[in-house]
Amino acid sequence: MTTSEQMTSASLLDATAQRIDRLIAAIGAAVMWLSLLLVLLQFAVVLLRYAFELGSIWLSESVIYCHAALFMLAAGWTLQQNGHVRLDFFYGDASARRKAVVDLAGALLLLLPFVVAVVWFSVPYVARSWSIFEHSRETGGLPFIYLLKTLIPLFALLLGLQGVSQALRATLTLMSGRGERTESG
Repeated sequence: MTTSEQMTSASLLDATAQRIDRLIAAIGAAVMWLSLLLVLLQFAVVLLRYAFELGSIWLSESVIYCHAALFMLAAGWTLQQNGHVRLDFFYGDASARRKAVVDLAGALLLLLPFVVAVVWFSVPYVARSWSIFEHSRETGGLPFIYLLKTLIPLFALLLGLQGVSQALRATLTLMSGRGERTESG
């Protein structure tokens, strides 16, 4: 591969990673607002229950839905922001090249197979829920369990997209030959 071809493929990989990162960041920024909604909903549940002795299954289930959406839709963004648990044994004082190897191996051998398994097992589960428009078993509960279950493959898709972005960035680092010395931090 010529230097010109390497630069073209590197810029394509970088552009793809940037697009994925922008998408995941936009979703993360939007989903952050669910945390405020979650607090307000939970406050309403507590206020109604203890101040007015009123209960609402619909409102209580809304808290559960909001909580699930917050965590499942923000998982890819959390990975992008390095918020997930990592073994610093392999990563702590490593060079940029070694970090790229760990990131690439982690994405290809651990993250992406996990994502494929989640999608593989969740799609029939979600499809069944959609086929019957599954709703809460509780009287007065939300009629949208099929939407809640749809978060499962969506979680995997967003996490997988961010894993692809990280794998592309690791590949770019390895292609560039940078990072031979140890970085501090």
